[in-house]
Amino acid sequence: MTGKPAAERRIGLLNGFAAYGMWGLVPLFWPLLKPAGAVEILAHRMVWSLVFVAAALVVIRRWAWIGELVRQPRKLALVTVAAAVITVNWGVYIWSVNSGHVVEASLGYFINPLVTIAMGVLLLKERLRPAQWAAVGIGALAVVVLTVGYGRPPWISLCLAFSFATYGLVKKKVNLGGIESLAAETAIQFLPALGYLVWLGTRGGSTFGGEGTGHALLLVATGIVTALPLVCFGAAAIRVPLSTLGLLQYLAPVFQFLLGILYFKEAMPPERWAGFALVWLALTLLTWDALRTARRAARALSGRTAGARDTAAPGAGGSVPAAAPVSEAEAKALETRP
Repeated sequence: MTGKPAAERRIGLLNGFAAYGMWGLVPLFWPLLKPAGAVEILAHRMVWSLVFVAAALVVIRRWAWIGELVRQPRKLALVTVAAAVITVNWGVYIWSVNSGHVVEASLGYFINPLVTIAMGVLLLKERLRPAQWAAVGIGALAVVVLTVGYGRPPWISLCLAFSFATYGLVKKKVNLGGIESLAAETAIQFLPALGYLVWLGTRGGSTFGGEGTGHALLLVATGIVTALPLVCFGAAAIRVPLSTLGLLQYLAPVFQFLLGILYFKEAMPPERWAGFALVWLALTLLTWDALRTARRAARALSGRTAGARDTAAPGAGGSVPAAAPVSEAEAKALETRP
């Protein structure tokens, strides 16, 4: 083991912490954009995200994927679906933060892994292990408890969780890189968003030019707030195992939850604590099961590698051909298998 892989892993971890840390602290940013409404903020986010992502693509000179995407109507249709779903996710999240529902928004990203698993069973006919079934069941019970606590279903949380889970499912089928995917999605969002901003300006409802230079720059910065964490995430994803990223993903909702109760002073009556406790119990069970499965897969992979070395040892009649090496795809499948 050389020093380089360790350094690469360290860089990957730092980028992972940066990405999820920025996503976790983003509730501090959206209130700065008032008096702009949630829809205006969303439209600016779409427009300026494309500007900054396009600039990044110019720097890294990565354009070949555009022609390939245009020549694949089915893939382009999936990108359009992804753009529509993430529009809903972004809009609901911005509205929820600026309307005083940060804690409920954080719950959406806590239960997102459970929703993703449930969708895998319902849509992809995946088979779950008993621990995963138990986690999903506890998560469903948590929603019932929170419904009683809120006096209504936690629709903000459910909307965020289901929209992001759907987004992940579609992106899996599209199979584009992070920057490329965001560029394609925001390109689809760009004209409707720009058209809305122009329409808003003609009606005198735009805050972009009427609230000072600082406010205008903050609206422009929505593109950076969107693109920068994604760049950091991309740098982390190629350097650390997905199992590590799976653990890091909980940083964002934890930060959001803490901001909601400590900074925004949102109420947390006992029934809400009970609902969140059930969600955290489900996630603990899910994480334990995933780590146990990953360890078993690693041991199996190590055993296959050791067996390959043993069969390659020279014998009395010469050397025996080694077993076929495990491919990178096989290793990744073992590493990331649910």
